[in-house]
Amino acid sequence: MPVAPVRPQGGGRRRYCDREVLAAVPFVATSGCTWRQTLEVFGPSWSTVYRRFTEWSQARVRAKLHRLVLDELGARGDLDWSRCAIDSVNVRTLKKAT
Repeated sequence: MPVAPVRPQGGGRRRYCDREVLAAVPFVATSGCTWRQTLEVFGPSWSTVYRRFTEWSQARVRAKLHRLVLDELGARGDLDWSRCAIDSVNVRTLKKAT
């Protein structure tokens, strides 16, 4: 996870830990709700969850975590590459394309 920024003036509210914020992100991703509809049971406000998600996206945290999981599973021999799938992106071609 990226290092938490330090406020130069000090003080302020307690920063929610990454674990509390991380619990709300999959909820938004899987429930189809908007960031503003994030439930209060998670703790942090919707703006905190969105801001932290943006910071993590820019730092490519998800890609790094994914790589760590793959490395760990590969080291234990629990990875079966014969069952993997590769996704593709469809690109519109112009009529002039050959």
